[in-house]
Amino acid sequence: MNNKITVVAVLGPTASGKTELSVELAKAFNGEIVSADSMQIYKGMDIATAKPTAEEMKGVPHHLIGFLDKTEKFSVARYVELAKKAVSDISTRGRLPFIVGGTGLYADSLLNNIAFTDNSTDSAVREKYQNLLRENGIEYLLNILKEVDSESYNRLCKEINSKRIIRALEFYEVTGKTITEQIRESKKLSPYNSVKIGLTCRDREKLYDRINRRVDIMVENGLVKEAEEFFSSKSSETAVMAIGYKELLPYFNNEATLDECLEKLKMNTRRYAKRQLTWFRRDQDINWIYIDECENFGELFSKAVNIIESKGIKNG
Repeated sequence: MNNKITVVAVLGPTASGKTELSVELAKAFNGEIVSADSMQIYKGMDIATAKPTAEEMKGVPHHLIGFLDKTEKFSVARYVELAKKAVSDISTRGRLPFIVGGTGLYADSLLNNIAFTDNSTDSAVREKYQNLLRENGIEYLLNILKEVDSESYNRLCKEINSKRIIRALEFYEVTGKTITEQIRESKKLSPYNSVKIGLTCRDREKLYDRINRRVDIMVENGLVKEAEEFFSSKSSETAVMAIGYKELLPYFNNEATLDECLEKLKMNTRRYAKRQLTWFRRDQDINWIYIDECENFGELFSKAVNIIESKGIKNG
């Protein structure tokens, strides 16, 4: 245990306040932040991904943010490789690494030491299942998954995330083993002592109100122009998945009004937050703080500090 690196993870759905809290915690505990956000990795995709500004960072070093061109593909395997190096470097310099973000797969794969290899992908196989989805619907793919990987089926049948269902089927066809088996085989003893803090609202509607306000602020900050520039240049398969751009495409194509597209964006962001919560709720090690039960940021910050200090990590 003594050889493990101590890390603090600040996790939760979009618009829950992870950026502000993690920055203040990093200042208090002599830390640096490693992003666990699958879209903030890209250059130029700033407003739509709620990438923290220099002002919001308050001088705290941030890693794995805005370093990749949006034409480049990226994977969880590559993320884990880069994040491990960043965490090791931060710890070696005597500082506390903070893992911050809402991409559960990235955070879990890093903290649990799950090894995913890039040779488990095949674009032709993926396209085959994408075609089957279009032709037959999601239930058809779920039935296939139930036959080959019942554990993944049980995990995904309620969430209904077509991308993850297709990924599980692709993995099985390419490797000959289920993605569940891969996780079990690769999940070695973690090199980290992790303190996990989760942010959300007890009242889900309050979280949704925060999301709606965030979209309005994004528009005020230039989201529409950023989206227009995004579509004027090439982007990778990963980058085009970013919520905040594809919802505005009908507006640029004169197929819908801006207000209609923004309402769709708010709806999709709320749905994404629900999926994020479904993912994180499975982790029994997360210490949840309900932001709607805190009178102010000071109370929220104090609760987070107490969680960290209860694990033997000293302030400053």
